[in-house]
Amino acid sequence: VNQILLLLLVLTVCAILYNKVHQVPSALKNETVDLESPEEMEEEIPVVICAAAGRMGAAIAAISSIYSNTEANVLFYIVGLKTTIPHIRKWIENSKLKEIKFKVVEFNPMVLKGKIRQDASRPELLQPLNFVRFYLPLLIQKHEKVIYLDDDIIVQGDIQELYDTKLTPGHAAAFSDDCDLPSTHEMVRSVGMQNTYMGFLDYRKQAIRDLGISPSTCSFNPGVIVANMTEWKHQRITKQLEKWMQRNVEENLYSSTLGGGVATSPMLIVFHGKYSTINPMWHIRHLGWSPDTRYSEHFLQEAKLLHWNGRYKPWDYPSVHTDLWENWFIPDPSGKFKLTRPDS
Repeated sequence: VNQILLLLLVLTVCAILYNKVHQVPSALKNETVDLESPEEMEEEIPVVICAAAGRMGAAIAAISSIYSNTEANVLFYIVGLKTTIPHIRKWIENSKLKEIKFKVVEFNPMVLKGKIRQDASRPELLQPLNFVRFYLPLLIQKHEKVIYLDDDIIVQGDIQELYDTKLTPGHAAAFSDDCDLPSTHEMVRSVGMQNTYMGFLDYRKQAIRDLGISPSTCSFNPGVIVANMTEWKHQRITKQLEKWMQRNVEENLYSSTLGGGVATSPMLIVFHGKYSTINPMWHIRHLGWSPDTRYSEHFLQEAKLLHWNGRYKPWDYPSVHTDLWENWFIPDPSGKFKLTRPDS
């Protein structure tokens, strides 16, 4: 009997010791939950937009539309030249945008010296800030994933959705294909726009033919980019783009072609077959290609992002669907930037 009692006592002591060793204190449990809770670790969404002299109101409207349509933690990187930075900063700080999180970044145009071929057909495409998208890792240091947006856009959806775009492993960026949305094909045909590589690259040049890219390959528009900075740096994308810019200066490979894509063309070369795709509704474009041709109101209401790429901008006259853009425009407190309207 004594042996049985002794055995029971030993088993009881072992059970108590086991529970004490393996029990997790409740305080530590709570700390673990807090550390891993996604609600407590809200991801910052970096959005890069340029603010150019003469069209600064475009950046303001774009920022306003993004900020008003999301609860996400957005950090705006507003890129400008030295002469324009004070103006954009005052505009933000003296308007309802003063609540946004933003950093103003100066772009040094000297990095473009010897890399841009002068072209008189559309001189606005040669502005230094048009090439900011080539240098994202140099301007944005601490982020793995970045959104770049042209200034002539407005966002009607939640920018978090665009940020959540999945990039295929090994891809440095995602773009929207120019052939991806059947409902825009009629618009493209009606105003004679180009949506293939033939419209951007000069296939009479041997250097272009040597690429082995079919001229009928569908192009993409780099006005909306979701970029992976690690892959961008690993693949030396900026260096590749600069190489083709320099070759264009020497050989005129794309400057005088129909597309006029001085910034688009080198990206088409470097990213050919190596990019992911953005949801088509996150880049409804061509709104600036004609002062007359329009999309249906229903289609525009469904769109997540509208892009007035082309000559006819919504802050100028003539242009189309200006009401959608003007909903997000905030007047310049200094009075320097004014909208051009038929009655102004």
